[in-house]
Amino acid sequence: MYNIIYIYLLFFIVCFISIFFYQFIFDIEFLKVLPPFLPILLIVALFTLLERKLLGAVQRRRGPNVVGVFGFLQPIADALKLIFKETVIPGLSNLILFIFAPISIFTFSLLNWSVLPLNYGIVLSDINIGLLFIFSISSLGVYSIIISGWASNSKYAFLGSLRSAAQFISYEVSIGIIIMVVLMCVNSLNLTKIVLFQNEFWLIIPLISNFILFFIAILAETNRVPFDLPEAESELVSGYNVEYAATTFVLFFLAEYSNILIMSLLIVLCFFGGWISIFFFLPGWLILISKVCFIVILFIVVRATLPRYRYDQLMNIGWKVLLPLSLLNFIFYSISFFIFF
Repeated sequence: MYNIIYIYLLFFIVCFISIFFYQFIFDIEFLKVLPPFLPILLIVALFTLLERKLLGAVQRRRGPNVVGVFGFLQPIADALKLIFKETVIPGLSNLILFIFAPISIFTFSLLNWSVLPLNYGIVLSDINIGLLFIFSISSLGVYSIIISGWASNSKYAFLGSLRSAAQFISYEVSIGIIIMVVLMCVNSLNLTKIVLFQNEFWLIIPLISNFILFFIAILAETNRVPFDLPEAESELVSGYNVEYAATTFVLFFLAEYSNILIMSLLIVLCFFGGWISIFFFLPGWLILISKVCFIVILFIVVRATLPRYRYDQLMNIGWKVLLPLSLLNFIFYSISFFIFF
């Protein structure tokens, strides 16, 4: 238990250092390309350690505890092992597309960080269509997955990529409907304005059903348990990235966990008031990090407790449960806004 608290505090400290780094170089023009990937890589590394520690605690085992104090250096050891391994490219694969797929999906995950505000005024590009930009770039990631599955010339990889494409399309429809309710409240796609709108009350209070549906859809969008069918080890070995190793696998891994952090931050910005808190004496960055850590732990707890669905159950939930509930939720709030506002 003390190990978990220790790792959680380290994760919290690294998030704090990253935001401080972000603020420090924000006004230096030629360094603006650094924040999207230098601190994020460190946060993702500690995120994997925090996840393995929490999973170990749930399953009554220690988790990583050998490399470094409390296993703190385990992510660095894993990264070095993968980076220095030989990159094996299947002989019958499409070389250009095989290499292009992991690079593109990692690039898409980094692009989303450019429009996410970490505090008031601390954002690389405060565009008025920030929310639309995030979901547009996120939807491009499915092309990288399809390309990786096809270029690998493997039936397991190709089946995993097709599963992923169907899953993304199925749940993105629901996400679009769910997020429209937030747009009706705020009347803006700008993420900073969405946070400032919650100055008096967080949107999760009136939109609690919206938050629950959104969280379920995000689990499917990020290929997390119980919707991790594209990476079903018992059926597809490793899914769409089964033929990837070394650095190319690292790019897929970083993109997946970076997207989880992006969606956690997006949930905080849209439903939990971002950096706004009832405790006015606390700085905004501290509030934001605390909320993001809470959502991240929620992702991990879901993985530790829920089993994986079958693929037919996954699609049934997307089209026969989540989509009708999203439509009913949208109609309910539309009528409520029309009557009361």
